[in-house]
Amino acid sequence: MKILSAAIPCYNSAEYMDRCIGSLLKGGQDIEIIIVDDGSTDDTAKKADEYKKQYPDIIKVIHQENGGHGEAVNTGLKNASGLYFKVVDSDDWVKESALLEVIEKLKEIVGGDTVLDLLIANFVYEKEGQKKKKVMHYNSALPVNEMLTWDNVRHFRKGQYLLMHSVIYRTRLLKDCGLTLPSHTFYVDNLYVFEPLPYVKTLYYMDVNLYRYYIGREDQSVNEKVMISRIDQQIAVNKQMIDYVTSINVDNKKLYRYMLNYLEIMMVVSSILLIREGSKESLDKKKELWNYLKKKSFVVFFKLRSSMLGQSMNLPGKGGRKISIKGYKLAQRIVGFN
Repeated sequence: MKILSAAIPCYNSAEYMDRCIGSLLKGGQDIEIIIVDDGSTDDTAKKADEYKKQYPDIIKVIHQENGGHGEAVNTGLKNASGLYFKVVDSDDWVKESALLEVIEKLKEIVGGDTVLDLLIANFVYEKEGQKKKKVMHYNSALPVNEMLTWDNVRHFRKGQYLLMHSVIYRTRLLKDCGLTLPSHTFYVDNLYVFEPLPYVKTLYYMDVNLYRYYIGREDQSVNEKVMISRIDQQIAVNKQMIDYVTSINVDNKKLYRYMLNYLEIMMVVSSILLIREGSKESLDKKKELWNYLKKKSFVVFFKLRSSMLGQSMNLPGKGGRKISIKGYKLAQRIVGFN
């Protein structure tokens, strides 16, 4: 059985998918690479099939009608046979030496007495034209190289959140918790990280720079102009997170606090984008989003609205909105706008 399944959602990725696939191939027979061709119209399908022919014991290829990033992740998960599961976007890649370290650690843990639900590693912002690379690490919040529970987790700083790039979930956990991402929707990676968390009982943090998160293409989903043009999809994901956190019972107080903090930053990102768009329609959408949270849970609404960030997102008038823009810098650190 494979230790790790790596799903690569691909849509018209022919120009840059080689680097991604090549970096994962260094995992050898311990890894299963699942290329999901999500209705591409370029040479993605052809290249994927060529890889499968060359590496039949490592690579699976699934061709499907276009369903968006979330549906490609769903397909990858359905076809995963590895014990652990990671999503690697086709324009990103992994550090090969770090990948080998992670695989060896997973093999060691699998051979032990404790089942690991979530392995966490660092990721690096590979921003086009920027020589100094920013590393998102978690050693201030998570003890290094220890089997943890949520009780062992320390405080996550603002801007220090678990993103899709930093997590490797146990495959069976994702399947058992019923994770299904919405189709034809961007920004569902937030749901991918967020919704399985209450099912996670054990964590392990490796202070290695595994994932390389590329930022720089103008058509990229985290380009600020693109995000504003797709703001309704951002809001839809935001509302699904509200629905989720206000409907489940989270026993561990530290985990619940973390999930509320994660929701808070999502509210900040949505609000900032709507403020920067600036039209009356966008400002009305911002107000409606906060009212949606209020209707779902006044307690959660009050906690988030009363926080410093929450207050800064809801100051009245042009002067208030200017102050709110300061929250943009925090949103930049989280999302990595380009």
